[in-house]
Amino acid sequence: MSAIRHVRPLLGVGADVGGTRLRVSATRDGRAVARLTTRSPRAPDLEKFLHTIWKRRGWTRRDVGALVVASRGIWTPRERRALARRLGRLARRVHVLSDAQAALLGALHDGPGLLVLAGTGSIVVGRDRRGRWGRAGGLGPLLGDEGSAFWIGREWLRATTSGEDFGPVRRLLARPDAVARIAALAPGVLRRARHAARARAIVAEAQMHLARLAVDVARRLRLDAPVTVSWAGGVLGDPSFRRGVARAVARAGLRARWVAPGAAPVEAAVALAARLARSRSPATRVL
Repeated sequence: MSAIRHVRPLLGVGADVGGTRLRVSATRDGRAVARLTTRSPRAPDLEKFLHTIWKRRGWTRRDVGALVVASRGIWTPRERRALARRLGRLARRVHVLSDAQAALLGALHDGPGLLVLAGTGSIVVGRDRRGRWGRAGGLGPLLGDEGSAFWIGREWLRATTSGEDFGPVRRLLARPDAVARIAALAPGVLRRARHAARARAIVAEAQMHLARLAVDVARRLRLDAPVTVSWAGGVLGDPSFRRGVARAVARAGLRARWVAPGAAPVEAAVALAARLARSRSPATRVL
């Protein structure tokens, strides 16, 4: 009688690479086996960083059925394929998408609507009933990120720095982590906005910028009103700020139905990875 061979289920791993935080989650046969949150590595170091996690966990490419990476700074098919190829030695299948797309999938699942994201950076993404994507913003601190934590912090520094009192700001700008440190000023500006006119004006302008991005995407995708809208990112985690964005969206002429996000981006990524790990299609395929 031949022995019965037990095949161990493959891992599905999701990674959310944000502006300041990297979140990794892994499941096997429907059960969570790992969760990790740490500071995001620089883009060229992502492969090395994930490989270190694999080594600590004792994972090999043969163990990981699928890796889904939701990354900042990724949008075009060429960018997605390039990163997937770089990460190919980590999993049998690799799928890469924008962190904002993963946030929308987590928030709204498969439904149409908008995701307004304001964390270190900012972007609005949308998806229609046919699965077509649209976006506005997301161009980074040099060309965009209006309404983000970085934008709010930068506007506060501009408003409060004058004359010869610019030494601390110059030292801040010279730091390699200047963007993250400027973004870290945003929570304080939001608190000051409750009683200080200068901070309140900055916050109102940030809300207006995000509303304009939302209206732009909704109109280009021709989403039916009321448009389902959800949110992500630390700035929009502030209920008062979020209510202000909703009012700005309404003033801009977009009828919206705001819903709380159903799941975090990393949860959407790991759910997709689990489905891909169970798939019977060729193991070497890169999506």
